Amino acid sequence: MSVRDYLKRGVKYVISGIPEKKISANIQYLFPNQRLIGKHIVITGGTKGIGLAIAKKCLAEGARVLITGRDETLLRSVADKYGFKYLKLDVTKVDTFATFVNNAEELLDGIDCLVNNAGISLHEPTFFDVTPETFDKQIATNLRGCFFITQCFTKTLLKKNKKGNILFISSETGETADIRPYGFTKAAMNSMVQGLASLFVSNGIRVNAVAPGITASDMTGYKVDGNLYLPANSIERVYLPEEVAEAVCFLLSDASGCISGQIVVCNNGKTINPRWK
Repeated sequence: MSVRDYLKRGVKYVISGIPEKKISANIQYLFPNQRLIGKHIVITGGTKGIGLAIAKKCLAEGARVLITGRDETLLRSVADKYGFKYLKLDVTKVDTFATFVNNAEELLDGIDCLVNNAGISLHEPTFFDVTPETFDKQIATNLRGCFFITQCFTKTLLKKNKKGNILFISSETGETADIRPYGFTKAAMNSMVQGLASLFVSNGIRVNAVAPGITASDMTGYKVDGNLYLPANSIERVYLPEEVAEAVCFLLSDASGCISGQIVVCNNGKTINPRWK
């Protein structure tokens, strides 16, 4: 079967920004072929945006999927609509993680993949608008939470002598200097990914991250069905959650078995600093 047979053409988006400027985005997705069959995957923050796109892609590829969120009504609605398992989880409540992992294992009949997707950005306008409260809230959600749930998950894998896969949703901001807590959390996350990958390679536990550019989501304020024109991005448009999900799916699959400790930046080279810039 040819490569073309494995490609599924997605929606063709026409993105209008200013009246005289239109950009056509021809998005292509790999056709589902059960590449995640046998995988039991937990995705934090899976009710919308990138998390939901990842959950839908994983399910289409044959995985058993459990999503989390803080809004139980929304969580239940999304899970019922698409066929996911679900558990309510606040990633700032570290003392609940052991119980959560046990319950998730029971619902999924085991866990071998964890996607740390839940995160927030409070978008402080300037360095001087950062407060101790906004600083602590982003650290607790984006860094402290994913550190300790990963710690709990890996303890379970090691206790049962199981191989596993941990995927972090980072950001292109983690590749650049920043003046706000969101960027700090993602830079620290990237360091953690590499450290954990080195620590657990002999245990058969792979750890990677996907670092998207500005992507349509509630957090960024861009809507999939809205105006996606963004000249600040390399390709002059906002990315779509489904594009990020494709990269995540590959890293969760056994086809990427030789990859660990990598930060896959999905922004068409925007954060590369070539000498001719």
